[in-house]
Amino acid sequence: MTPPIVKSYLIALERYKWIGLASFLLIVTGSTVFAMQPGPPKKYLAEGWLSYNRPPVSFSTTGSEIQTQGQEMTEQILLSDQIVSEAAAKINVKPRDLANNVVVKMPKKSKSGEVENPFITVQYQDTDQQRAGDAIVTLMKAMVNQSSTMNSGRLKAIIAKITDRLPQARQELQLAERRLEAYDRREGALISKQQSDSFLASITGSQGQQQQILLTISGVDAQIRSLQEKLGLSANQAYISSALSADPIIANLRTQIYQVESQIELLRKDLRAEHPTMIQLRRQKEAAEQLLQQRATEVIGGNGTAAPLASNSTAIRSQSSLDPARQQLANRLVDLQTQRESLQNQLASLRQAEAKYRREYAIIPNKILERERLEQQRQLKKNLYETMQAKLVDAKTAEAETVSSLSVARPPIVTAQPTATKSIPLTLAIGSFLGLIVGGGVVFLLGQLEGTFKTMEDIRDSLRQQEVNILGIIPLMSAEDLPRHAVPVVMAADSPYLEFYEKFRSNLRRMGGKGFKVVLITSTSSDEGKTISAYNLGIASARAGKRTLIVETDLRSPSGSHSLKVTPDPDSTIEPLRYYGSLSECIRLVPDIENLYIIPSPGPLRQAAAVLESSEMRRLMEDVRGRFDLVILDTPPLSLSNDALLIQHYSDGIVLVTRPGSTQENLLTEAIDQLTEDELPLKGAIINGADIVVNFPFPVPEPPAPPPEDESESPEVSPLGRNN
Repeated sequence: MTPPIVKSYLIALERYKWIGLASFLLIVTGSTVFAMQPGPPKKYLAEGWLSYNRPPVSFSTTGSEIQTQGQEMTEQILLSDQIVSEAAAKINVKPRDLANNVVVKMPKKSKSGEVENPFITVQYQDTDQQRAGDAIVTLMKAMVNQSSTMNSGRLKAIIAKITDRLPQARQELQLAERRLEAYDRREGALISKQQSDSFLASITGSQGQQQQILLTISGVDAQIRSLQEKLGLSANQAYISSALSADPIIANLRTQIYQVESQIELLRKDLRAEHPTMIQLRRQKEAAEQLLQQRATEVIGGNGTAAPLASNSTAIRSQSSLDPARQQLANRLVDLQTQRESLQNQLASLRQAEAKYRREYAIIPNKILERERLEQQRQLKKNLYETMQAKLVDAKTAEAETVSSLSVARPPIVTAQPTATKSIPLTLAIGSFLGLIVGGGVVFLLGQLEGTFKTMEDIRDSLRQQEVNILGIIPLMSAEDLPRHAVPVVMAADSPYLEFYEKFRSNLRRMGGKGFKVVLITSTSSDEGKTISAYNLGIASARAGKRTLIVETDLRSPSGSHSLKVTPDPDSTIEPLRYYGSLSECIRLVPDIENLYIIPSPGPLRQAAAVLESSEMRRLMEDVRGRFDLVILDTPPLSLSNDALLIQHYSDGIVLVTRPGSTQENLLTEAIDQLTEDELPLKGAIINGADIVVNFPFPVPEPPAPPPEDESESPEVSPLGRNN
């Protein structure tokens, strides 16, 4: 069996054989012209060597580094555009010609790491012997000068970079020094104090003073408690009683109050409370008590805020009644209380100072670390500045040592190169071989760019990828002896092609299921055998005993019913709606096939869509669905019109016809996508005109004679499907 790619190539070769032949002849002609050309002129090869060198005296590290970097040159650097242009101008050749004929070979290392040839080889090929030598001399001098220029440029770049960076490094060093100096002024005393252990001594001394004060406070507290027990007064009460008892005015007011109270007691037995004398005495007492309270407030001071003072005169009189001995004890108690408060204030101050010492002592390590960090930054900036200064001095010293890293090791040697002679037969043979390859490639490329399926296998793979059922594969039927525009149909009952259409019919019946009666057959484009498939499917169905009707709904093309020996009605074009409205006029019986009927197309019509959407067509389709076992709708291709989609709702399923050499890949994909996305009942597809072997058990019958031109020879049927 021939592989699919070979079939595709053979089909493309049949279509584009003249283009392939023209490509072959073009290549052969070119090779012939090339073979007849005279041989190339004699050429000369000039070769020179360059070696690496070092300066005779080296006082700087930078100079040695520059020389080492200069030895890392590449072929691109040695053959730069500047060198090639200068050398080409001196020897009077084009820069492009010079660049194409010069070769630079760098030293290569062996697998062991040793250098096999320590020299740089420079070669130049030219037809002029003198010019070849001059070119090598000029190139090597330019390469040596280029190396010297690059070394000087690197050194100047280093000096310029250091010179630009040095002021910034100096500023950074000065800034680091100022930061360290400011930190020492701010925190240096604390750090020095910590380093001299003054903090520990201050904390220890403060703790000793606190203990001494606490002991003193304990003694004072013992005396205060003793005096409070003797007096029965607190320190504040003792202060108030002592102050009030020592004031003479208060003593005088107390005396007056006693005298008034004595008179009131004496007169109370004789006089009533409402007596003017009694009233006068009570007023004198109240005035004295009021004066006593005011004077007590003045003596105590602060409106009573310094010490709590009683609010009534009786309490003030009792608090101001100390005798001299008790007053002396009260004064002693007040002095001790004042001394205790002073000692407590000293203790609080010592404790605050100790807490401050402890806080400062706790942050001293962080301050020391911060100073060390600043010191480290200053040292780094200083080292960087000193290094840059040293590098600048070293680079300026290297200016006197910088030379080229290359030198001429061997002058150029010019040798003649042997010229190869051309073999005309070999050239023609190679040209013929290339012509075959190019011609065949052009044919194959044109075949691939055509976008048409070439073989049955290509269509089958595409349908399977798109999950479309393959209902049948129909072989190519010969139509050489048929009249022009005739459709090859399987009229003979023993035809070997009938078996393939019977398989197509059975697969369609199986996929359609029960109630499947009307099938719509269409294709993506013309010349895919759509009408052939519809006619032969109808013949296979009729041979199987099924009443079958073929409806030609391609109203944009003339009818092909003469292939079935049926002549269309010539008047149907004038009144197509009346034609479809009368079953007796439109339905015709196929004479040679029992149970097969056809409705020829009245086309071509300009208003095909209007006829297909008419009520006459609707009533016709409803009527034939009930009368026939299978109705086949032969529709126009999808790429030419949408007529197939207009009558799709009359059918129970759609069959897509494809054919190798005619079906285009993009149209088939678009058609399947459209039928799938619109949820149309696509039952599957058939491959028509496939290259498969057909066994002929009997001699092939002669093709049927063309149908008679007289319309009266075509039998008609009644609406019941019988001959008139």
